[in-house]
Amino acid sequence: MLLSKDYKFWFCTGSQDLYGDECLANVAEHSKKMVEALNQSGLLPYEVIWKPTLITNELIRKTFNEANADDNCAGVITWMHTFSPAKSWILGLQEYRKPLLHLHTQFNEELPYDTIDMDFMNENQAAHGDREYGHIVSRMRIERKVVVGHWSDEIVQKKIASWMRTAVGIMESSHIRVMRVADNMRNVAVTEGDKVEAQIKFGWEIDAYPVNEIADCVASVSVSDTNALVDEYYEKYDILLEGRDPEEFKKHVAVQAQIELGFERFLQEKNYQAIVTHFGDLGALKQLPGLAIQRLEEKGYGFGAEGDWKVAAMVRLMKIMTAGMKDAKGTSMLEDYTYNMVKGKEGILQAHMLEICPSIADGPISIKCQPLSMGDREDPTRLVFTAKEGHGIATSLIDLGNRFRLIINDVECKKTEKDMPKLPVATAYWTPEPDLYTGAEAWILAGGAHHTAFSYDLTADQMGDWAAAMGIEAVYIDKDTKIRDFKRDLMLGEVFYR
Repeated sequence: MLLSKDYKFWFCTGSQDLYGDECLANVAEHSKKMVEALNQSGLLPYEVIWKPTLITNELIRKTFNEANADDNCAGVITWMHTFSPAKSWILGLQEYRKPLLHLHTQFNEELPYDTIDMDFMNENQAAHGDREYGHIVSRMRIERKVVVGHWSDEIVQKKIASWMRTAVGIMESSHIRVMRVADNMRNVAVTEGDKVEAQIKFGWEIDAYPVNEIADCVASVSVSDTNALVDEYYEKYDILLEGRDPEEFKKHVAVQAQIELGFERFLQEKNYQAIVTHFGDLGALKQLPGLAIQRLEEKGYGFGAEGDWKVAAMVRLMKIMTAGMKDAKGTSMLEDYTYNMVKGKEGILQAHMLEICPSIADGPISIKCQPLSMGDREDPTRLVFTAKEGHGIATSLIDLGNRFRLIINDVECKKTEKDMPKLPVATAYWTPEPDLYTGAEAWILAGGAHHTAFSYDLTADQMGDWAAAMGIEAVYIDKDTKIRDFKRDLMLGEVFYR
């Protein structure tokens, strides 16, 4: 996976010196035990680093600026063990530039009924210390995540873990660079967008290259390197000749192997993590990139079809957020193709011409070589499979002209009733929540695209938290969606985010 940094999260405890050194020693001991337990839980994707108790304006400001300067720090977790006067946090919060989580907890889980006295009350004040701190963060209009509950609770730990993945997505967003091979598909509206505003909002760099500059890199790949990758394909995937001559078939596969190697070398040399192609501008390429793009996606690159750089960046972002996730089910670019409207069996068939990521595959993955009417090139090879069953989210980032909106739809992936033997592409099939008709109507009202960045492994809340950190609107389509309320939410968004 293309994720280079060894990210960590700082744990900062707030207090004050009103109750003396013994109290502060207990505060430090408590927070150390909490950090140790969090790290040993096995639930957090990244390590938590304990920091000395923050009791002064100067130390708070210094700590936050050190967090800003540390490339491996992806965010700060704050907790007010005792009462920490919130004005002491103002300068530090003003200068802090990374994700922030407010953990509203306390060291003890149960009231010590038999022994509780005023010393205990004075030392264990998170119930109002966190409210003092929370007030100033809200007054300063600072975006943060709030998690409430006892730190030993698995539910709380999982919420922290979930936020960590969002925080890494926030941090890595500014490092996403999209390489555009040619431009957007002509006359298509939804794949367009303001690239300058995207860089301002999200940190993305979106650059175009002449297709033949990349094609030259593909042509420079040696026969021996190409053949070695072809051998890997033949070992890993089922080969479906379907009447084609085996040697002729293998030559078509070799074209994709050469494209994969050439594209990846170009991406690495120029430091890009996402790519878009367009079947209308292939230059000297012999085939529309299919199998090659699918393999690059599986390695962690983002992809968008027909020049859709927003989807390419979002797929890359969501792959970053799921990096290292145990039992991950996959993330891919997908496209809404056609409906099943039989009552009780409603759903949307998801696919694309060639480029669906095999990370979402369920069961065997095969290589096929079939004609493609678009692209005016030789028959491209592609990986063919069906997607896993289970819950997922489909997202669409759209440019409304004056601002961005992220649309997030919970979907339920399932198998189709019957096989589709004549369809030579990878497919997924899902029913959007709350049902096909409401989900599709809400998606259209919100302006959602036909391309989506899809993942089994992220939640709507995680993507909504990312959108909030970016300062853009997020709209949710889920089991609770009602069109009348949804329209009202869209109208409110127009007022708030204009």
